[in-house]
Amino acid sequence: MFGTYKPLWGKKPRFKSSYDAVIIGGGLHGLATAYFLARDFGMTDVAVIEKRFIGFGGAGRNTAIVRANQRTQENVPFYRKALDLWPVLTRELDFNLMFYNCGNLNLVHSEAAINAARMNIATAQFCGVESHLIDARQCKEMMPALNISEDITYPIFGAMYHPPGGIVRHDAVVWALAKGAAARGVHIHQQTAATGIGVENGKIISVDTEHGKINTPRVLLSAGGYTAALAYRLLRIQLPISVLTIQAMVTQPLKPLLNHVISSGAYHVYANQTLKGEIATGAHMDPWPNYTTQTTAHYIKHQAEALAELLPCLRGVKFMRHWAGLADMTPDMAPIMDGNDHVDGFYLDCGWGYFGFKSCTAVGKYMARFMASEKCPPILKPFNLRRFEQHRLMGETAAVVNYSANN
Repeated sequence: MFGTYKPLWGKKPRFKSSYDAVIIGGGLHGLATAYFLARDFGMTDVAVIEKRFIGFGGAGRNTAIVRANQRTQENVPFYRKALDLWPVLTRELDFNLMFYNCGNLNLVHSEAAINAARMNIATAQFCGVESHLIDARQCKEMMPALNISEDITYPIFGAMYHPPGGIVRHDAVVWALAKGAAARGVHIHQQTAATGIGVENGKIISVDTEHGKINTPRVLLSAGGYTAALAYRLLRIQLPISVLTIQAMVTQPLKPLLNHVISSGAYHVYANQTLKGEIATGAHMDPWPNYTTQTTAHYIKHQAEALAELLPCLRGVKFMRHWAGLADMTPDMAPIMDGNDHVDGFYLDCGWGYFGFKSCTAVGKYMARFMASEKCPPILKPFNLRRFEQHRLMGETAAVVNYSANN
């Protein structure tokens, strides 16, 4: 007999009829917010409710890349805060998050792309984030396996090198945050779907779940790719979000050959080597909105062709696993972090697209401050929902697409 099953983060908590705050979504953002509510504000009477199990969505379906080389002055400081918190949380949570700041090489393939990279680098350096422009020869010195010849589809002109970036073990972060939050009194209720939100006189009063009603004055909706559908279903709030599938895969384990994260907007590919030796790689999102996590042969072919040109030594290497997740994308490719706008006590954290994993530490820290104080921290103010109706869109889309300016 193996005894009674008990999750890593403690025994199953008793379901209570009231909490000071309820967080809908047991992913990294929800767990991080719960942890910081308890750590920084002593708000321990908090419930995290998750329809399936913690880490089911994007938290467990990403390629674990972290960086702070975004494009706009609103985004760069936020992601810098997130990047700085990884070693802090490793110590605090007493859990090996496997943070490896190996640096990021964002390849550029034209003079136009180099000019765009210069603007990104200037913004990063202005915000105190280390970032450099290097040429193709320097790229080869840093990553000998890289093909810098001119007879490939998109020859490499150089790269934006971001030393502080790297990778973190995503499932370790889920477990560590759950363990840390539970140790401080937070209740994590898995297999508990939210079915309704009670509002009275413009204020949150309750959350309905499959297991009963919870009375609460605060609700954070942070359910990744499912947030837009839940916001409409529970409160009839329409969000400017498209849900798209994003696919990734890993190769068989190999000897160390990628000592940095590498990405290319022209080839629509990014890759890093895990501690097990696998090459984890992904591409851009599927070009149409959908809610499927099915994978397609098209992306296997695409990844194989792109990686074979950039890293010829990978020709003949086998892909071992292939998966997909949902990305909630806003029109300006920047997130929505808002609260008390439509209903008092209702908070939103969504629209992260590619960037949900790398932002989770800072999201938790500042959304917790927002919920506890009921005052929006200055760093979150640019990300409010009203920016879309006021036509104040951010230019963050260029952080992904500007490197393929020659296409």
